[in-house]
Amino acid sequence: MQDVVTHFPGHGTLFEDKYLEGKAEGEARGILRVLEVRGIAVSDEVRRRITDCTDLDVLGDWLDRSGTVERAEDLFDGREPAG
Repeated sequence: MQDVVTHFPGHGTLFEDKYLEGKAEGEARGILRVLEVRGIAVSDEVRRRITDCTDLDVLGDWLDRSGTVERAEDLFDGREPAG
């Protein structure tokens, strides 16, 4: 008898978890890079807050805002990560 293995996206396989972790790290790097290129100072606290976030929707919002904010702290004047 042959075993059938089904995969349901969003159910936390190790591969999926690592993939999403990598995406979040990439988004965080992008945010920090945009701020750096724009000459905006990033404190250790702001850097930690960005790199600790795993919510891809929030990181996407912050990435969008990173091109227009005047201070790194202004990234957080909108949507915050859940939980």
